Amino acid sequence: MTPSIVVAALYKFVTLEDYVELREPLLKAMLDNGIKGTLLIAEEGINGTVSGTREGIDGLLAWLKNDPRMIDIDHKESYCDEQPFYRTKVKLKKEIVTLGVEGVDPNKQVGTYVEPQDWNALISDPEVLLIDTRNDYEVSIGTFEGAIDPKTTSFREFPEYIKANFDPARHKKVAMFCTGGIRCEKASSYMLGQGFDEVYHLKGGILKYLEEVPQEETKWRGDCFVFDNRVTVRHDLSEGDYDQCHACRTPVSVEDRASEHYVPGISCPHCWDKLSEKTRRSAIDRQKQIELAKARNMPHPIGYNYKQSPSEA
Repeated sequence: MTPSIVVAALYKFVTLEDYVELREPLLKAMLDNGIKGTLLIAEEGINGTVSGTREGIDGLLAWLKNDPRMIDIDHKESYCDEQPFYRTKVKLKKEIVTLGVEGVDPNKQVGTYVEPQDWNALISDPEVLLIDTRNDYEVSIGTFEGAIDPKTTSFREFPEYIKANFDPARHKKVAMFCTGGIRCEKASSYMLGQGFDEVYHLKGGILKYLEEVPQEETKWRGDCFVFDNRVTVRHDLSEGDYDQCHACRTPVSVEDRASEHYVPGISCPHCWDKLSEKTRRSAIDRQKQIELAKARNMPHPIGYNYKQSPSEA
């Protein structure tokens, strides 16, 4: 049997003044260890999801932790039978997760981390406002019991959503979560800056919760969207039943794929009436590339995402 591929989601907010100089050595470390996927680095830290063999992931983590600033880098693991990424990239960014608000720095102030085993008790408190910081298409396929969906299409919309809907004087306790912990960590820093007093966030995000909390005790409902070719994972971190529309990147269920508006790689029930002709033509051309690459057993692009840039994933 082919060994399972290890998928590692990792991040850390840490001041990296030399992040530009780190790019080439980091890329070399990934290539030397046979790692696929993308890592983002900025002055505020590092973020990304990568995959490889057990030895390869361990080698990359050892390389990162050789830098004292990365000793306690946060990482979660899951497994799949096929390589979920096609390329190896290190990208320089202004932010490792794009909020778009100057001065928000989790390296200076951040909310209270909540361990997965303590999360259920916190969100069961009726005084706690529970907010899902992810985008609408992620929330639609799974979220925590009682969570509020901001219905945002990108993390950049989160600050305006908070300003329009919540008041530090009335909302005393706020708990937030996201896929791997990075968005809610930055969101907690933003909210503290806005005057919210008790701000909590799930350490390690949904993925760590699913890894550590027994299914019979879970308050999670549905699947969790992941930013790789698996599309979603179940509570046991096995690959879910969703596919992904290559035109709009929205997760598509078995029912969606039975729709007359679902054309693989070109449209789905979520975007068939929203795509411009230019985008539709691009999707058609991209699908031809994908089918040709598959026939030749070569890497191929995942697809055009009209809703979100790679830095917002």
